[in-house]
Amino acid sequence: MARKNRIKVFEKVTVTDAGAKGKGVAKAPDGRVIFMPHAVPGDVVDVRTFKKRKNYFEGEVVHIHEPSDKRTEPICEHFGTCGGCKWQNMAYEHQLFYKQKEVTNNLQRIAKIELPEITPIMGSEKQYFYRNKMEFSFSDSRWLSRGEIESDTEIGNRNALGFHIPGMWDKILDIKKCHLQGDPSNAIRMEVKTFAEANGMTFFNTRNQHGLLRTLMIRTASTGEIMVLIQFYNDEPENRELLLDHLKNTFPEITSLQYVINQKPNDTIYDQEVVCYAGRDHILEEMEGLQFKVNAKSFYQTNSAQAYELYKVTREFADLQGDETVYDLYTGTGTIAQFVAKKAGKVVGVEAVPEAIEDAWENARLNQIENVAFYAGDMKKVFNAEFIEANGRPDVIITDPPRDGMHKDVVQQILDIAPEKVVYVSCNSATQARDLALMDELYRVARVQPVDMFPQTHHVENVVLLERRK
Repeated sequence: MARKNRIKVFEKVTVTDAGAKGKGVAKAPDGRVIFMPHAVPGDVVDVRTFKKRKNYFEGEVVHIHEPSDKRTEPICEHFGTCGGCKWQNMAYEHQLFYKQKEVTNNLQRIAKIELPEITPIMGSEKQYFYRNKMEFSFSDSRWLSRGEIESDTEIGNRNALGFHIPGMWDKILDIKKCHLQGDPSNAIRMEVKTFAEANGMTFFNTRNQHGLLRTLMIRTASTGEIMVLIQFYNDEPENRELLLDHLKNTFPEITSLQYVINQKPNDTIYDQEVVCYAGRDHILEEMEGLQFKVNAKSFYQTNSAQAYELYKVTREFADLQGDETVYDLYTGTGTIAQFVAKKAGKVVGVEAVPEAIEDAWENARLNQIENVAFYAGDMKKVFNAEFIEANGRPDVIITDPPRDGMHKDVVQQILDIAPEKVVYVSCNSATQARDLALMDELYRVARVQPVDMFPQTHHVENVVLLERRK
């Protein structure tokens, strides 16, 4: 029996909001919600649906009858195909409005707790060229546009160096210019591609797992230092050295030139040997006089300038007087821990990734900070009564968990310890709200500060100060 066609076209619907994952939100005639990418609140559009569920549709805009006054012209030629900057067609002040609204809605609807007035979101001074880390993929079968497919022109060169098409693990969009990372990122990427093609180097084929060139990572620092790492699949020493020598000579400003030979099915480098070909094996990031070594595997906030603002909010909320014991949970490479250390008696950081803790110790030595200690391990196992006894009861806890939020055992341990203050930094206000509800009996929310780390996207950070109830 033929499957019933579920495609519908809804005409002249008004986009009323920006919802999950930055998609536009509208109402179908039957009352169900419609989610669609690249729609801006205020648009009046025709929508063709491709997915139907009990309570909602997913669709795509096929015609705009009346563009919203919140719209702006995207500056990137790849907008709409590349999935990286989904809000580039919305003016920045309106992006900030909807980010603030998301935080407010999540805290009100999910946490359902008493809230203070939420401070207006802290916008980013830079709305483009703000990222300090970009990763690009090579492909010998680049994504073709609809126009290319429908044309009679024979497609010759299919090489690409760019980003994965959303939802397609084996399709790469060839990027001409990316507006997320500052110079010389675009110049380096284009030179790598041009030189590789001129010298007959093969680009990776994901399906068949063959080819020389696999990925390119570029990291930049506020100090001006630059790291370039090329991931090779085939081990071809002559071609490898030819390309790396060309980069070294063409871009003498590269501080760290490294490579990986990775023949695994996936392209993660965290279990791979990274070889330093020229320069240092790290670059230096700087913040308020503190230096942080960033190596190829290090985690560091990808918007350096806005990370500084985020950390200042965190330190302000903690309001340290100089003698407190502070726990920094999910400390990563210890950047927040070291940032607040000069105003604390002692800071204890905990993180699941051993390599991150090694970086934290090394950076503490580099900065000559002696009132910190770092521990590696699963948070819900390490952060226990014995740990508290060994390190002292904290006066303040700073927690910056991953998107999933804190494990319920970690939340319970915080409640058992009952420090005077908890500063909760989150990249997902929905899971943050869930955790705040669990802590509401003992803590009241005293301050809330959203921070925009990622302009042109729907992502938003949020900092909450919890004070123990009297």
